[in-house]
Amino acid sequence: MNHIPGIYIRQSFLLLLIATIFGILFWNLRFFLPALLGAYTLYVLLRDVLFYLTSRWKWNMKLASALLLLLSFIAVLLPVNWVFRMLQDRVMSLLQNSDGLLQNAERVIHSLEKQYGITLLTPENIRALGGWGAIQVQDIVGATVSGLGIVLAAYLILWFMLTEGKQMERSFFEWMPLKHENVEYVRKRLNEMVYSNAIGIPLMGIVQGFAALLVYWLAGVDDPWFWFVVTFLSGMLPVVGVALAYVPLSLILLANGMEWKALLIFLYGFLVVGSVDNIARMWLLKKIGHTHPLITLFGVIVGLKLFGFIGFIFGPILISLFILLLKIYHKEFDQPNV
Repeated sequence: MNHIPGIYIRQSFLLLLIATIFGILFWNLRFFLPALLGAYTLYVLLRDVLFYLTSRWKWNMKLASALLLLLSFIAVLLPVNWVFRMLQDRVMSLLQNSDGLLQNAERVIHSLEKQYGITLLTPENIRALGGWGAIQVQDIVGATVSGLGIVLAAYLILWFMLTEGKQMERSFFEWMPLKHENVEYVRKRLNEMVYSNAIGIPLMGIVQGFAALLVYWLAGVDDPWFWFVVTFLSGMLPVVGVALAYVPLSLILLANGMEWKALLIFLYGFLVVGSVDNIARMWLLKKIGHTHPLITLFGVIVGLKLFGFIGFIFGPILISLFILLLKIYHKEFDQPNV
């Protein structure tokens, strides 16, 4: 009769105990998952500057960390706060005047149908779509408000990451139960993942937003900065992208009798802003890596639900991390030992 070696029993029991405790901790601290992702993202972006200041210029570690925290707050959170406040004012106004919004939407659609002899949507569909949209917007706004607390937690975690950066990295990679070559693979891919998502995705939106802002000003569009924000956010989405900005704007102008402005906005968005998207993605692919469009699309959907506005960044990072874990498993265990 074969017996299971005692070492395997002890090892299995220890792994089960570790997994159980980890599950309990994760379930009770799951609120801090986006904060951890945010802190790690900022740490990767700031670590080279931190090590340069402390190694080359001999700065005190805590002084350098405090300076980088302040600069990152100014560079990241102030623009995000501006975008959030602009959208919040618009969203709250829409929610408070939802009946008037539906009536205006019906009027615009009826005007287009009568003018061009087409059928777009029935009033029942409009009301159903409006109700669904209001629920989704409320969910996103609620997640965004909680996201402000996540940001504060992220900066608290980031402080300890910066002040203990080298020791933290050394301990993290030493504890990873992987082969040395796979540890190096993880180190490289984690940095590429952060740069591609945290810099590449917002940069795509900014480039397309400013490209579209030019024609918004020239065409005399009301509130061009609001449409810049809409273009910036939609530009971070693959597949449909900025069409979510210039198509509705063109329809609004067309319904108000501004045919030439509507045509200008539509053609400029389709030809120029679309070309900017392709050129910018080619440049990003060479410079800082590339995130697959489906990862970005599904990541944004998941991220907005989980994290609110900041989910535009953390959602794709979370999916990229999941795919990275699958690749690590394949490299570590699915290949025969030689």
